[in-house]
Amino acid sequence: MRRPSGRCTFGLGRAEILSAQVNGLALLVLGAVIAFEAIRRIIDPGVIDGRLVLAIGLGGAVANGAAALALSKANRQSLNVEGAFLHNLYDLYSSLAAAAAGAIILTTGFGEADGLAALTVVLLMFRGGWGLVRDSGLVLLEGSPQGLDAERVGTAMASHPGVVEVHDVHPWEVTSGFPALAAHVVVGREEDCHTRRLELARLVHDRFEIDHTTLQVDHERSRDLLQLG
Repeated sequence: MRRPSGRCTFGLGRAEILSAQVNGLALLVLGAVIAFEAIRRIIDPGVIDGRLVLAIGLGGAVANGAAALALSKANRQSLNVEGAFLHNLYDLYSSLAAAAAGAIILTTGFGEADGLAALTVVLLMFRGGWGLVRDSGLVLLEGSPQGLDAERVGTAMASHPGVVEVHDVHPWEVTSGFPALAAHVVVGREEDCHTRRLELARLVHDRFEIDHTTLQVDHERSRDLLQLG
């Protein structure tokens, strides 16, 4: 990952999110193209050489299976790696579906099997592509990371000794595996703001695994202050 610079203060961590978005959109577009061709083949299957389809499917399954196995051992918490894995996985599914269709055509002469097998793979591609677009879009829109509820984080912080109120709680994600938190905390007038900030930062790290926190900590306003206006 590129180191932080003047304009890119978090480096290029979001580049992998953009890549995941492109991967997801590519799966959706390819799925639509394959679906169109599959429907055309179901309507007019033509003459299909079952042995050739079976051989190509088995050969592709071996190659794509090896690639998918290698990527499955990588850090799939990264949306970019997950996108590459899904591409290989659906290539594997396509090869297996082609091999199955070839075997059916070879044994029964049912030419429509090729198109039906392709449509099955398309459904899986749509599911995976939409998941990538959704998850990467959530990061780009700075939504709460999966499994991290803003209300639960705020409640935990507000329950800490010396804390009077917590609001404007915004958990978000810089990139895959890099959660962050911003919040406004009000503490008692006799409390040490710096000490409470360090304690709260440690709390969200230990309980919610958030390392990057931006906490604005202020003293509670005196009720005796004259409200003007």
